[in-house]
Amino acid sequence: MLTALLLLAAQAAAPAPTAPPPTPLAASAPQPAKAHRWPAREANFDIQDFRFKSGETLKQLRLHYTTLGEPHRNARGEIDNAVMVLHGTGGSGKQFLVEQFADELYGPGQPLDIQRYWIILPDGIGHGGSSKPSDGLHMRFPRYDYADMVEAQYRLLHDGLGVRRMRLIMGTSMGCMHGLMWGEEHPDFARALMPLACEPVPIAGLNRMWRQLLIDGIKADPAWLSGDYKTQPLQGLRTAQTVLFMAGAAPLNLQALFPTREAAAAFAADRVAKALPLLDANDLIYQVDASRTYDPSAKLGKITAPLVWINSADDFINPRNLDYPARAVLQMKNARFRLVPETAETHGHGTHTWAVNWKADLAELLARTEQPR
Repeated sequence: MLTALLLLAAQAAAPAPTAPPPTPLAASAPQPAKAHRWPAREANFDIQDFRFKSGETLKQLRLHYTTLGEPHRNARGEIDNAVMVLHGTGGSGKQFLVEQFADELYGPGQPLDIQRYWIILPDGIGHGGSSKPSDGLHMRFPRYDYADMVEAQYRLLHDGLGVRRMRLIMGTSMGCMHGLMWGEEHPDFARALMPLACEPVPIAGLNRMWRQLLIDGIKADPAWLSGDYKTQPLQGLRTAQTVLFMAGAAPLNLQALFPTREAAAAFAADRVAKALPLLDANDLIYQVDASRTYDPSAKLGKITAPLVWINSADDFINPRNLDYPARAVLQMKNARFRLVPETAETHGHGTHTWAVNWKADLAELLARTEQPR
């Protein structure tokens, strides 16, 4: 769920103790993705007088997005190759340009070959280049939730980009939860769904507790000033980032990479220090709290699109001993669930961004839902 923030702290992976790029939520704000190899384009879509579920409105809601590839139109003139990938808490669409994701998926002959598919990578409300509290409204920004984020995504695709049916909607962490909501609210809009790293139940138990502690830690800093701070409340952000680091950690992976006390302590301190300048306190509070109304459990039977759902066994946020996914897929028409086993090569919650772990599942889903053009 929190994938973007976790990216930075939770992703210590690679064959050597040099930590890779971060992976949103759970651990910290993501570092800029290296996109020089991929011909990405960026644009904004503005929605006038956007009304939030809370009743609040924003005169102009800006949605920033990144694309790869080109739209293809069938004989009826309809776009038939659009794929949307949704990021996690604290992330942005650009996180899907990092090597461990992009290099496994976008090249020639790979599952999301950009010569074949039009990849759409939106920044959710409150994230990346989209409208957010730090633009100036601070804590007066509308209190958005996941339903607002999904509605804005729909408006981007339908009204902004002219898409009437998606080839695939895939999401990681928070984007995984959005994917389930898409399947319920717009059951015929996507030919296939691939949620990665989430649960189909309200954010409660330990998952809500660590989020609440993170929010409380920021608000307890005297420098926060109810959100009208002149400089970032660093003590509160340090508390928040420490919580994110732990939520995104992968025990076997970190033990293998940092087997000594000194190396482990140095890595943790370095990750937190590097994340702090990338965080905004109000944005982070909104991002983490947006899950408060999430609960797809009652409408799972409405999901009819073929779906492949992947969680990982070393995910702190979505523990392997919760049986919700196994029970949820029984309520859906055409759903499969797989748990990626924990190894020293998996990355906790961030396993969702290391495509090597589930790339074959994606290829199978696309093949199974292919239609002749």
